[in-house]
Amino acid sequence: MKFTILSLGLLLALGQADAQRVQPDELKTAKGALTIQPIEHATLLLTAEGKTIYVDPTGGVEKYKGFPAPDLIVITDIHGDHFDQPTIDAIKTAKTTLIVPAAVASKLSAADQQRTVVMKNGDKQVNDGFTFTAIPMYNLPESPDAMHTKGRGNGYVIEIGKKRIYISGDTGGIPEMKSLKNIDVAFVCMNLPYTMNVDQAAEAVLAFKPKIVYPYHYRGKDGFSDVHKFKALVNAGDKQIEVRLKDWYQQ
Repeated sequence: MKFTILSLGLLLALGQADAQRVQPDELKTAKGALTIQPIEHATLLLTAEGKTIYVDPTGGVEKYKGFPAPDLIVITDIHGDHFDQPTIDAIKTAKTTLIVPAAVASKLSAADQQRTVVMKNGDKQVNDGFTFTAIPMYNLPESPDAMHTKGRGNGYVIEIGKKRIYISGDTGGIPEMKSLKNIDVAFVCMNLPYTMNVDQAAEAVLAFKPKIVYPYHYRGKDGFSDVHKFKALVNAGDKQIEVRLKDWYQQ
């Protein structure tokens, strides 16, 4: 009886953990389904073609229980809400490849540096059948003492089954974002004073017109950005853009 009660308790605990997770979305691609799994803040998982990409994994191994191990780990910047060596150590396998900017590569463990692809703004690489293009990410106005200076970090466009997925990283509404073309899904940050405000994010999105946009990375110094306002601004400018609101902070 004791074993049965303990087992039931464990199952209930696992069920509660699953219930707290944001439900994933699925997108059809030319090579099958792409699963989009928000985790928290700047962290998400993309699963397609039997491979899983972890974007900016932080927060410890508990957040990733039940998910496939990463084939690829993509890091945008050096800050702790994007780069966390203990979490990488906990989730990686011997087959995991890291895709990072040089500023992150210099902070990786010696073992991880052996299986790291370093990308600078403008670089394009194919890894595990997916094409990665490094996009600039930086604060506006540009300043040598800005939290995010041009060239240090990378946003990314990831091509998966002919779908183009844009990860903004920490950035303002920069020209390089506004000039993006044919983006199917975009993850766009909005949190002052670290990136940009809701109005600036909406203006940028209306410039490059992704088919689907997720506001993410929206916890700022003074609380959460108003993602409902962001949705209203985007849809007032272009009703064809689908704004998907997820609770990135419920865990």
